[in-house]
Amino acid sequence: MKVQVDPERCQGHTLCAMIAPNMFQLSDIDGTSSAVCDVVPPDQEELVLEAAHSCPEQAIVIDLHNNSSVVSNGHGLPSQSMP
Repeated sequence: MKVQVDPERCQGHTLCAMIAPNMFQLSDIDGTSSAVCDVVPPDQEELVLEAAHSCPEQAIVIDLHNNSSVVSNGHGLPSQSMP
């Protein structure tokens, strides 16, 4: 699994960093988030998914290694898949 934060969508709500502090870091300048690393360790996958589902801006993009990306819709369900 891979994770990215869309900098155009992120508004710095900080929920991702509260849920998965080892996977997301916040900018000292504007408070927006970025992933600490692209590849999610297996022990962090559940937290990263929870963070993505909790993001009110749908800014966290998850790559499930099947050549598709999932953007959370903020309600625990994917809102779109991209081949």
